[in-house]
Amino acid sequence: MSKKLVLICLFNFLIAALMGLALRYSFLNSININYRFLMHAHSHVAMLGWVYLMLYVCIVHYFVPEKKPIFNRLFWLTQFAVVGMMISFPLQGYAAISISFSTLHIFCSYYFVYLIWKYHKAESIITSYLLKASLIFMLLSTLGVWCLGPAVSMLGQASAFYQIAIQFFLHFQFNGWFILAVIALFFHVLNVEDSIQFRLFFKLLILSIILTLALPVYWFAPHIALLWINGLGVLIQLVTLLLFLNLIKPNQVLLLNHHSKLTIYMYSFAVFCFVLKIGLQLLSLIPDVSEVAYQHRNFIIGFIHLTMLGVISGFLFGFLLQSKIVTINRWMYFGVFLFFLGFLLTELLIIIQGSMFYFGKGIITNYYLFLFLSSIFLPLGIILIIINILKTKKV
Repeated sequence: MSKKLVLICLFNFLIAALMGLALRYSFLNSININYRFLMHAHSHVAMLGWVYLMLYVCIVHYFVPEKKPIFNRLFWLTQFAVVGMMISFPLQGYAAISISFSTLHIFCSYYFVYLIWKYHKAESIITSYLLKASLIFMLLSTLGVWCLGPAVSMLGQASAFYQIAIQFFLHFQFNGWFILAVIALFFHVLNVEDSIQFRLFFKLLILSIILTLALPVYWFAPHIALLWINGLGVLIQLVTLLLFLNLIKPNQVLLLNHHSKLTIYMYSFAVFCFVLKIGLQLLSLIPDVSEVAYQHRNFIIGFIHLTMLGVISGFLFGFLLQSKIVTINRWMYFGVFLFFLGFLLTELLIIIQGSMFYFGKGIITNYYLFLFLSSIFLPLGIILIIINILKTKKV
């Protein structure tokens, strides 16, 4: 795994975390930056600069035995697009320059899919299936982006069409591309073998991802049929979770014998968050809960962070920890501990506050101050991880 490229990914993550910290500080004092513009920058850098590029590095590392120069050049071109969004979004929001960099990133991702499809060599057919499916969902998600222009010109940003296009992109990015990619990498690490059980898991997982799109669509185009479709998707997702746990159970000995305790803790935490994510989605079977989730923004933010920081980043940190570019020492433990302490504290505050809003109990005393202070642990943890990598001499 390339030390230099991983550091670039972590630097992007640090910038995204600092942007998130600034967003939370803005509720305490003015920061003289447009909140919505900064929020767009935060989300784009986190998704496309951290998760996308870290998956890029991991996929090339594990599944491309012949490292052609084009992969390195494409990485830096994609990073150029990320830096462009990092600078332009806080200054102008969605405008000509930021949209140009976003479009460049999309075209880079298309070429990345082509290269991986052509040069990847997975040792197992199951990782090949999962990897290809994740890439297909990445391509599919971008249809939502291409619909934004026509949606604005025809109906405006307040229209259901515009909002559904955004949800289409986010749903298939998070639940399709990101989740399937980390599962493919995790199954590769565990050497999960092909079986009838896996084939069933794979088919049901793909079906559940497609069906659960119905819930975010329902928020902007309500129809009872969409709730039923989402309900079916959630129940199928529960079955896939049980199959997932059964598939990884026989291979836990391999994990215990060949990896550090911190790596095992990290993978265990990511799996726990994955279980919790699906458990929370089960609550959407209750119509009132799905309405409340949309009406109270805290629940949406909490769920996105659970998926982004708990599940996806949890697995990515696991892959990072088992590489030769880190040193497992007390400072690494401390860095990881600080990051996930910040994650847990902010999640608890967001969910508790959302519940209080729902029950009409008002706001937690000094809520925004506590949220800001808890968020400080996130960039601090990332900084310690970066320092650890910088000091590690790759074997």
